[in-house]
Amino acid sequence: MKSKHLLRRFPSVLMAWRNLGRNRVRTALATLGILIGVVAIASLGMATAALQQQATADLQGLSNEVTVSAGPDNSHDGITSDQVDDIETVAGDATVVPEKSNFTTLSARNGAETRLRVTALTKADAMYNVTRGQVSNRLRSGALLTDSEARRLGLEIGDPVSYNDKLYRIQGILSSSQGFGGARRELVVPMSAMAEQDHYDSVTVLTTSEQSVNSLTTDIESWFNDEDEQIVNVRNFASVQQSVDSFLGTLQLGLLGIGSISLVVASVAILNVMLMSTVERRGEIGVLRAVGISRGEVLRMILTEAAFLGVIGGILGVMVSATIGVVIFEILIGSPLDAFRWQSARYLLYGMGFAVFASVLSGLYPAWKAANERPVEALRD
Repeated sequence: MKSKHLLRRFPSVLMAWRNLGRNRVRTALATLGILIGVVAIASLGMATAALQQQATADLQGLSNEVTVSAGPDNSHDGITSDQVDDIETVAGDATVVPEKSNFTTLSARNGAETRLRVTALTKADAMYNVTRGQVSNRLRSGALLTDSEARRLGLEIGDPVSYNDKLYRIQGILSSSQGFGGARRELVVPMSAMAEQDHYDSVTVLTTSEQSVNSLTTDIESWFNDEDEQIVNVRNFASVQQSVDSFLGTLQLGLLGIGSISLVVASVAILNVMLMSTVERRGEIGVLRAVGISRGEVLRMILTEAAFLGVIGGILGVMVSATIGVVIFEILIGSPLDAFRWQSARYLLYGMGFAVFASVLSGLYPAWKAANERPVEALRD
C-alpha cells in the first residue's frame, strides 16, 4: 500500500529511479564522470585553502612587526644606541627589540656539527614562543635553540652550549618552522654574548593592537630619511600578507576553472546518456503519453533521472574529496580536522551544487525532446 501511495504521489520520481537501473554500465560511467568533476573542483579548492591557511599562520606572527636596519647612507655599520632611542620615541607604546646577529658552528659530543645563526637580544619573551621549556625576558645565562638543531646535536633543556668561549644553558626549544620562510637554524643568546659589537644589526618593533603597521613604518621613515638620504631601511610584512592572499585567490580561481572543465565534460556524457535513453524508450514514452501522462510529467521524469545522476555522483565525489582533503591538511598543516572548517569544507558544497546543476542542465534538451514528441509518431516507430 505504501509503494502504491508513493507511486500515485511521485510517479515521475519512481519511474526515473527505475529507468537508471536499466543500463547500469551507462549509468555508472556517467556517475563516474560527475565524481571526477566533483573531486577536481573540491580537492583543488581544499588544497588552495590549506596553502592559504599555512601562509596565514606563517605570516600571522609577523603581521605586527616592523623591521629597521641600516640604510645605504647610514654613517655607522648598523643601528646605534641613539637611533634605537629615536625609534622608541617614534614607536610610542610599541615594543622595541634591538638585535645583534652572527653565525657560529656548534659541536656535540657525538661529533655532529651544525652551522647556524646566532641572535643576541633582550625581551626574548616578546619575540619567541617555545615548544618546550621556558623563555625569560633577558635570558641572562640561558639560551634558546631550534628543535631541528637540538635533535641533530642530541641536546635537551638544561644542556650547555658554547658561544665565544662562554657556556649558556638551554632554557627553551623553538619550533624550526616558526615564522615565514621555511625551516630555520638559530641559537638565541643574551645581549651580553655580543658585547664586543658596537652597533645593532636590526631593530624589531612590535606594534600594539591600536597601532597601524603601515603608519608606524611611514613615521619611522619620515623621522630618519629624506629625499636625498636613506639612513635606515624600514619594512613590514603587511603588504606581503596582502600579496600572498591575492596570489592564492587568483590561483584558487584558476584551479577551480580547471576542475569545472572536468565537470563540463561529465555534463556532456550525461547529455549523451539522456539522449540515448530517450531514443531507446521512445515507444514507452509514446505509450505513456497515449494513456494520459502529460508532457510535464515526462519532462519531470527525464530531469529527475539527470538530477539523480548528479546527486549520486556528487555524494560519491564529496566522500572522495573529503578523504583527499584530510590527507592534504595532514601533510601541509598537521591538523586533518581543519579540512572540515568552512574555509575548506565549502568547496565540498560547491562541488556538490555544481554537479547537480550541471546534470539537470544537461538533461534539459533530452527532456524537452521527449516531452514534445507526438505519441502517434513514437508508437509508429
